[in-house]
Amino acid sequence: MALYAVLAFYGPDRSNVTTWTLLGLALMQVVEPRIPFGSYLGSAVSFVIKLALWYVLMAWTDGIASSYYWIMVLPVISAATSLGLIGLIVATVLACGAYLSFLLFLSADQFIPRDQMEVLLLRLTTFPIAGFLTYELLEANRIATRKAQTAAEQLVEANRHLQEAQAAVRRTERLAALGQLSAGLAHEIRNPLSTIKTSAEMLLKQVDESNSVAHEMASFISTEVDRTNALVTRFLDFARPLSLRLEKTDLTQLIDRAIAEVEKHRPPFDVTIYKNYSPDIPPILLDGQLIERVFYNLIVNAAQASAPKGSITVKTRQASRTVEIAVIDRGSGIDPKNMDSIFNPFFTTKSSGVGLGLAIVSKIVDEHGGSITVESEAGSGSVFRVFLPFQEGDR
Repeated sequence: MALYAVLAFYGPDRSNVTTWTLLGLALMQVVEPRIPFGSYLGSAVSFVIKLALWYVLMAWTDGIASSYYWIMVLPVISAATSLGLIGLIVATVLACGAYLSFLLFLSADQFIPRDQMEVLLLRLTTFPIAGFLTYELLEANRIATRKAQTAAEQLVEANRHLQEAQAAVRRTERLAALGQLSAGLAHEIRNPLSTIKTSAEMLLKQVDESNSVAHEMASFISTEVDRTNALVTRFLDFARPLSLRLEKTDLTQLIDRAIAEVEKHRPPFDVTIYKNYSPDIPPILLDGQLIERVFYNLIVNAAQASAPKGSITVKTRQASRTVEIAVIDRGSGIDPKNMDSIFNPFFTTKSSGVGLGLAIVSKIVDEHGGSITVESEAGSGSVFRVFLPFQEGDR
C-alpha cells in the first residue's frame, strides 16, 4: 500500500489518472482481505480488478514502453500465495497477454528495434519468474510446516503414551506393595477371627436362653466375624497372584451371565440394562470366571450410580486386534478430582465400601493383557471401557 502511495505522489508520471489509478491499487491492498467472497474467489476477483487498474495505468503512461510495467509483478506474487498452481498459471498468462496486447496499439510504421525486443522479452519473463519463484518458496514452506506439525503431533502422542506407561508402572508398583501388605495382614487376622467365632458359638450354647441380651451379643459377634472374614477374603483375592485358565469363550454369553446375576438382585438394583452387542466378535481366549467378575463389578457399580428406574447400556465392538466392551450409565458420574484414584486399592467414595472392586477389575484386565479406561462427567454418567486383545489361537 505504501509503495503505491509513494509512486502516486513521487513517481515519474504525476497526472491525475496515474495518481488515482495508483491510489486505487493501494486501496485494493486494503480492502482485498474484506472482499465478501470465499477466500479463493475473493483473491481471483481482487486479481482481476488490479489487472484492470494496471492496464489503465499502462495505457495512460506510454503503453508497452511504460515504466510502470513491473507493478503487475505484485498481483502475480499475490496470486502465487492464494490461488494455487493453476490459478498462478492463469494469472501469469493474463498478465503476459495484457502486456503484449499493447503491441496491437502500435501503428503500421512503428516497429521495435532488435535491442528493444530483448528488453521486451526480459519484461515479459518478469511475471512468470516472480510468480513461480514465490510459489516454490511457499510450497517449500508449506512442506516444512506440515513436517513440523507432524513431528509435533508425534511428540504429543509419544508423550501421552509415556505418561500412560508411567501411570501404569506406578499403579503396578502400588498394587504390588499393597498386595503384599494385604496378604500379610489377612493371614494374621484370619487366625484370631476363627478363634473369636468359635468362642462366640460356644458362648451362645452356654448362655441361658432366658438371657436375651447375651444371646443377641453373641449373635452380633458371630455376624461381625463373618463380615470381617468376607472382607479378609476380598483382601486375599486382591493380593494373591492370578492364575489364568484361558479357554475360548463366547464373550456375549459371558456378559449375559454377568447381567443375569445383577438382575437377580432387584431391589436394590432397580435399573434397566440394554444390550448392544456386535454380531461379528468370535470366541476369544480368556478366563471366563475372572472376566465375568469384571463385568459383574462394573455393572453393579453402574447400577449403584444410577437413579431408580435408570438405565445401563452394555456395548461391544471389534476394532482390529482388540475387543472393546463399554458399560455406560447415566448416573451421578465421578468427581474429576477422583478420576486418577478410582482404580487404586482401598479408594472408595461409598460409606460401606472398601475400595477393592475396581482395583481387582483393573488387575484382572491387566493380567489378560488388556486395559480399562473411564470417561465421566459429574451428574451425567460414566463410561467404562474394557479393551481385551485377541490372544494367539483366537482365530
